[in-house]
Amino acid sequence: MRKRGHRVRAAVAVVTAAVLATGCGAFGGGGSGTKDSDSASRPAPRPAPVWDRSPDSIAAVGDSITRGFDACTVFSDCPEVSWATGSDAKVDSLAVRLLGVTGAAERSWNYAVTGARMADLPDQMAQAAARSPELVTVMAGANDACRGSVRAMTSVADFRADFEKALSTLRTALPKTQVYVASVPNLMRLWAEGRADPLGKQVWKLGICPSMLGDADDLTRSAVQRREKVQQRVEAYNAVLKEVCAKDRRCRFDGNAVFDFRFGTDQLSHWDWFHPSRNGQARLAEIAYRTITAERP
Repeated sequence: MRKRGHRVRAAVAVVTAAVLATGCGAFGGGGSGTKDSDSASRPAPRPAPVWDRSPDSIAAVGDSITRGFDACTVFSDCPEVSWATGSDAKVDSLAVRLLGVTGAAERSWNYAVTGARMADLPDQMAQAAARSPELVTVMAGANDACRGSVRAMTSVADFRADFEKALSTLRTALPKTQVYVASVPNLMRLWAEGRADPLGKQVWKLGICPSMLGDADDLTRSAVQRREKVQQRVEAYNAVLKEVCAKDRRCRFDGNAVFDFRFGTDQLSHWDWFHPSRNGQARLAEIAYRTITAERP
């Protein structure tokens, strides 16, 4: 009996030691078993979205289109009808759509310059960065193609370098500011639409986009080839805008929406039949708003 009791006590001691060894973890007392189980049951936190679809301030850079050139009076800027930052109710600009009328007046700035080319964009971007906007809109490139001759057009390599420099200027100052990039308009279509108006063609002779609009009624082989080269350069510029923007997580290209838009007589200035009218500016605002507020690019 003594030996049997000794064996029973020994067995109990072994079992007790085993229980103590496995400890709280085996019975849910806060050991590693419970922690692993809790971690598995909890969903991983969702990362904050990189793109904010409702930015609270806007700065615009670019050329005459963003300045509302020829939309109100001939050969004059009209920034109040700008698609990006204008206050005109008929345009319903991007700034008004995102910030409201009061917000647009207080927290949107237009640094675009009529006649500007991509080489001018880094300086404009530096001015915009000084305001610390949450969004910068870019529409530039038409003047790089609209030169006195085909040979004078900005090379694709220089266009790329200038655009990269502009984005780098912004990123150095404001790493998290978002950028909306509009494609260069279809200059061939603007020529095709505007050449039907005698007044427009007379205004073109004063120096509006001569590489595309010069000798507007000339349909000889050389003239056709000239216009095709300009059009090809515009398409190359848009490819650059898309590629460079795609490398920046906080940049959205419009997917060639501006280039593809079929500007008609209602959307073109009745002063020069080339720049957007109020109606055309409103269409540009719609494209920008749709691109910026989309859940995905």
